[in-house]
Amino acid sequence: MKLSNFNFNLPPELLAEYPAPNRDEARLMVLNRKEKTIEHKMFKDLIDYFEEDDVLVLNNTKVFPARLFGNKEKTGARIEVFLLRELNSETRLWDVLVDPARKIRIGNKLYFGEDESLVAEVIDNTTSRGRTLRFLFDGSYEEFRNKLTELGETPLPKYIKRDVEPEDAERYQTIFAKQEGAVAAPTAGLHFSKHLLKRLEIKGVDFAEVTLHVGLGTFSPVEVEDLSKHKMDSEEIIIGQEAVDIINNGVKRKKRICAVGTTVMRALESSVSSNHTLNAYSGWTNKFIFPPYDFSIANTMVTNFHTPKSTLLMMVAAFAGHEFIKEAYAEAIKEKYRFYTYGDAMLII
Repeated sequence: MKLSNFNFNLPPELLAEYPAPNRDEARLMVLNRKEKTIEHKMFKDLIDYFEEDDVLVLNNTKVFPARLFGNKEKTGARIEVFLLRELNSETRLWDVLVDPARKIRIGNKLYFGEDESLVAEVIDNTTSRGRTLRFLFDGSYEEFRNKLTELGETPLPKYIKRDVEPEDAERYQTIFAKQEGAVAAPTAGLHFSKHLLKRLEIKGVDFAEVTLHVGLGTFSPVEVEDLSKHKMDSEEIIIGQEAVDIINNGVKRKKRICAVGTTVMRALESSVSSNHTLNAYSGWTNKFIFPPYDFSIANTMVTNFHTPKSTLLMMVAAFAGHEFIKEAYAEAIKEKYRFYTYGDAMLII
């Protein structure tokens, strides 16, 4: 498979700047892989496709306010710092991206907050935009994390050109978010409302929660035509025994196992035994899924509409079939479905 197989013309007006007014009232395109049919529904109609003892696997990662704005010492230049991951909690070392990067060199200090109560020193260059920062802060670790939360902004993707609004803090978070550590939301999960989850529960659907802390690597552009040469950034995953038991029980009973989002699918496929059951796991994954690929655990998937040439589109094409996804995306553009983070959803059965 080549990168050019995943290119298509996406009208810019279909990139959603705002979510649907109600979480479960986004549109839902339903793809039936066996029948090769496409149906147009609302997200809350998802319940019609699940029966008792089917399993929905959710990613319970929680987005933290990862975007900070500070000023460079002496010049006062405004600098954006995007927190990627904590390297050491004791020394307060973080992997970050900085913008504009050309102005930020090792030894520079950055000041945050009107009272400059948080300071960071640049101690290493990691990539063209990547830096390692050591934060200097008088206070406990808990107070330091509270300060980051206070000064940080909801990390909406760059394609959303508007300013972050207070509502984004809630809407760019799933209602089942628990484990803080993501710098981007697992967007397929944003469509679930408390009401819809309750209705699914009453119907007898089982829920299993896994954690994959979404990093920006998920959205890094693929820059090689030969997909086998692309390297994914590592992301942290935690799959506990409770989730493993629920999922494996569903697999054994040949029930629907639905991965809610590409992040869940990647987590599941990163910890599979030789007899196609799930293992508990805590660690990192850099798994890159593209066609052709044999999936071991999930036989159903909820996902958003992805951008051209993205690794997310490649995974969905591997699951649904490349030609079928091309047909579905052409239909989505014709029917004006909304794409990407705050966009509409797809159910692949």
